[in-house]
Amino acid sequence: MGTPEFPDLGKHCSVDICKQIDFLPFTCDRCLQVFCLDHRSYMKHSCPKGDREDVTVVICPLCAKGVRLNPNEDPNITWEKHVNTNCDPSNYEKATKKKKCPVPRCKEQLTFSNTIKCRDCNIDHCLKHRFGPDHTCPGPRKPEPSFLSFMSSSSSSSSKKKEAKTTKPNKASSSSRWSNLSIFCRSWNQLGNDISHKLQFSSSS
Repeated sequence: MGTPEFPDLGKHCSVDICKQIDFLPFTCDRCLQVFCLDHRSYMKHSCPKGDREDVTVVICPLCAKGVRLNPNEDPNITWEKHVNTNCDPSNYEKATKKKKCPVPRCKEQLTFSNTIKCRDCNIDHCLKHRFGPDHTCPGPRKPEPSFLSFMSSSSSSSSKKKEAKTTKPNKASSSSRWSNLSIFCRSWNQLGNDISHKLQFSSSS
């Protein structure tokens, strides 16, 4: 094994019928044995621990759901558990039915490469009917009134009512002030007339 200069270089394959020396050997992460390039996979060297972390999924023909097989359990038991608990035949049509363009008489199937979402109606269409006039787009939806807008409108209306209430007493107070002032002026003029009349009467006597 190796060379005179590098005696530890390379290792023999652990497969009995091979025993080939490999200068870049592969160590199996399950059985921790050394193998050559041809026997590095679990299946090639029949690894006894190779199926412990393998994931095998079978598609159920009744509901189109994936059933994961447990390596430590009989597949028939795993299948029976799925049929009795999680199997839903109504899901088969949803999972297998391919999405098509919603335009009447258009049979184009929507895939990743030919699907365009309309910015106005937010509905997927094919490339042929991607524009609004081609699929009779109703246009962008009007935004529905939210709770915040309702609260802002109610607060603005209440503030206007408060302003109206505050302005009415000001008008009444100003009118009452003017009326009091006019009454005072009249009484003052009447008092002046009485005083002048008495003075004239006293001077004549």
